[in-house]
Formats: sequence, C-alpha cells, structure tokens
Amino acid sequence: MRTLDRKPSHQAKTPRDPMMTQVKFVQLQNKLDRLKKSQPFAASEVSRLAELGDFSENAEYQMAKWKLRGINYAILTLESEIQEAQIIPSNDQQDSIQVGHIVTVQNGDKISIYQILGSSETNPQRGVISHHSPIGIALLGHKVGDVVVVNLASKNVEYKIINIK
Repeated sequence: MRTLDRKPSHQAKTPRDPMMTQVKFVQLQNKLDRLKKSQPFAASEVSRLAELGDFSENAEYQMAKWKLRGINYAILTLESEIQEAQIIPSNDQQDSIQVGHIVTVQNGDKISIYQILGSSETNPQRGVISHHSPIGIALLGHKVGDVVVVNLASKNVEYKIINIK
C-alpha cells in the first residue's frame, strides 16, 4: 500500500498574522461557508465509492478521500483564522501612521503610495504592504513631514512622509 507524502508538522505550523480588514474577514467567512456546503457531498461520494470494495485498487475512492481530507483541513484552517482574526479598525486619527492607513511618501523625485495592512492581504504591485515589511515597520508611528530611513537590500533609502489617509 502506498502512503501519502505529507509535509512535516514543523512546516505546517508557521505563525499567521491575525490582522485583516473587514473585507478580508468576510471573504474568509464566505469561503468557509462554501466549503462547509461542499463537505456533505464529498463525504457521500467517499461512502458511495467505498461500496465498490477493494480500497487498494480503487483510484476513484482514493481521490475522493484525498479531496475530503483537503476540504476538512481547509475548514479547520479557516475556522482557526477567523477565530484568531483581529479586524483592522478604520482610523479617523491621522496624526501618526497606523495599520490600515494609506501613506504617500517621497523618495527623491519619486512619489509612492502604500496601504499598510496585515500580511495576508499584501500586494506590493498594488501598493499594499505588510506592517511587518521593512517599509511598513519603518513608517508605523511617524507623522507627516518625518523622514524615515529604511534598510532595503543592504542600502539605506530615505522616505519623506507627504500624506496620511
């Protein structure tokens, strides 16, 4: 009998960043609902294929069982993520940079706009950076007019904070 190749447990338990927007939280809840709706069908499919007998030669049964395990694992993961979630509040206070703010910075002649969010929502091409990234860490707590030095790829880059939204 062939065994499934699985990841070692130390790789599966990487710490998650619980900070997320309300939009991301709703997306996770919707995904969880979809998975929970698909779970009974996947379980009935496993039962139906189990009736065909000889599990070692039944490829359809093995695939259905694999799919059901994947659904169950995804449900557990999403439930854990939702339970641990910390919703980023909408910040009316714009004196200093906090998670959730949109920040305009200037580096020489170049102006960049970054939104600082949790790690699960980052998209550097769209200007969404993590509060754990080098730029995010450097910007947090600073005010308009401050000059922040960020160590990027073994060089120091200066950013002047222009605006906070």
